[in-house]
Amino acid sequence: MCGIVGYIGHREAYPILIEGLKRLEYRGYDSAGVALLNGEGVLNVYKEKGKVSNLEQLASSRDCTGTLGIAHTRWATHGEPSAANAHPHVSESGRLALVHNGIIENYGSIKSYLTQKGYTFRSSTDTEVLVQLIEFVQQRFHLDLGMAVLYALRRVVGAYAIAVIDSEHPEEIVCARKSSPLVIGVGDDDQEFFIASDAVPIVGYTKHIVYLDDDEVAVIRRGESIKVKNLRNSREEIEHDVKDVDLDLDRLEKGGYPHYMLKEIYDQPRCISDCMRGRLLPSEHRITLSAIELHKKELLSTHRFIIVACGTSWHAGLIGKQMIEQFCKVPVDVEYASEFRYRAPVIEPGDVVIAISQSGETADTLAAFNLAKEHGALCFGIVNSVGSSIARASDTGIYIHVGPEIGVASTKAFTGQVTVLTLFSLALAMEKGTISRKDYEEHIDELSRIPEKIEMILQQDSHIQDIARILTYARNALYMGRGYNYPVAMEGALKLKEISYIHAEGYPAAEMKHGPIALVDKEMPVIFIATHHQLYKKILSNIQEVCARNGSIIAIVTEGDQAVSQLAEYTIEIPHTLGTLVPLLSVIPLQLMAYHVAVAKGLNVDQPRNLAKSVTVE
Repeated sequence: MCGIVGYIGHREAYPILIEGLKRLEYRGYDSAGVALLNGEGVLNVYKEKGKVSNLEQLASSRDCTGTLGIAHTRWATHGEPSAANAHPHVSESGRLALVHNGIIENYGSIKSYLTQKGYTFRSSTDTEVLVQLIEFVQQRFHLDLGMAVLYALRRVVGAYAIAVIDSEHPEEIVCARKSSPLVIGVGDDDQEFFIASDAVPIVGYTKHIVYLDDDEVAVIRRGESIKVKNLRNSREEIEHDVKDVDLDLDRLEKGGYPHYMLKEIYDQPRCISDCMRGRLLPSEHRITLSAIELHKKELLSTHRFIIVACGTSWHAGLIGKQMIEQFCKVPVDVEYASEFRYRAPVIEPGDVVIAISQSGETADTLAAFNLAKEHGALCFGIVNSVGSSIARASDTGIYIHVGPEIGVASTKAFTGQVTVLTLFSLALAMEKGTISRKDYEEHIDELSRIPEKIEMILQQDSHIQDIARILTYARNALYMGRGYNYPVAMEGALKLKEISYIHAEGYPAAEMKHGPIALVDKEMPVIFIATHHQLYKKILSNIQEVCARNGSIIAIVTEGDQAVSQLAEYTIEIPHTLGTLVPLLSVIPLQLMAYHVAVAKGLNVDQPRNLAKSVTVE
């Protein structure tokens, strides 16, 4: 959830580290810090609560020289947000500095042990315990930094990505990972290296990346190749291929938009086209997916799919469930990954487990995936980030290819996930013979038109902005949908909660009479997704029930609708499409509505409070 940046090379480290921290701000954080080793071997550490700009202001009058350094943005887990709890943390002697993403679960027992040995602690964090442990091991056994880190981590229970520097060894950085992402960027001729929690902060300097695996420790020295060892087998070095990352730096900028979230909403027509490119072949009326071709036997023979995901990805999974069951005639369970991993689930060989994650690093989803693999299931990943942990743990899968998503509230990743699930469902159904050629071709034709139809919705942005003013004054809101639209209702409510801090809940509209209708009065906005599809007459009756209780109704309707428009105070029209594809359109007004409410309230749209983009701890 936090961000790590490190540099060792021939350039001044501080500007690279600060720029990297700014590129990681989208991950969510509450404090920032930097540790630099200057030319005289002095370790300078500067930390500040709040934004990276606060750190810059603090450091502006200090010594920020040096060609080696590590930096961090922290999202509080142990200890409140403060300068003392911010990273980097320094060891008792002042020699070592460490940055850490993750949670050390047994830090309490380690801290007690070290306290008995005379160590003192300046912070409330688990991370300071780790740096003290590394120094204790280093001094007691007279080890170099790399071996001290390796032996110390054998005592640790938990998740971590770390980078450590030692003022007495100014030519190296040691890093390690377990269940939390860490990448190493390789500069020209092994003369400089970049360390980061993902590729985003370093792609401006190199596109050559080494991905560390769990339980690996890497020693990075100027002018030498990276040396990697496994915690459990420290005698042998591990060879790692250097991967080329295709990440467009221009996509990391706002491109003239006031916020990343708005840019990413407007990116969706292009992103969905990118997602379908090379897979959807309209002229041939064909969908081609290598994941199905390579694992056709397992996918055709499975008797059950299990989708594991969290948050927005879970909502996409609910839509995928309906499509797979409708087209492929195979039952699908959709599970919260955080619950799935702890409830002794029944997983059998032959099951297919689909993990959906924008970052590919979601801790709960990755753990659920690994559990499925242990039970012999085929592991199928749907992620956005190439080279991410879930991608590498997958037996097969599909990248959504929507480009980096910086806004914390997911928009284009959701529509990319739904698009991929649609392609997968249709392609597999065709292989199974459970969809007619007519339906298959009709869906292919209509999928190719979805980007253009999203463009038509985006042209109504000013109208949606006007409607959003009503929600600005609300304290609560209900979102209602049926069939393929009820997961969209849940996603719309989540977007409003995430960035406007208005309490909102999404429901299948038929459930309204089983409790939520008690909340309806003239102060309660109720947003209905009431398109001309499955159960339209049923949802019309639900709207009439809210009208009878003086609820304020905003409705998403199919263009030309008359019946709902007569009942709702405000309507937003979307183009007609097939019922299975309507989530790709009906979600767009809800994204825009949440965005405009947050802007009208003067809130930080891209970095909402308490949230992080990549949830790499439980």
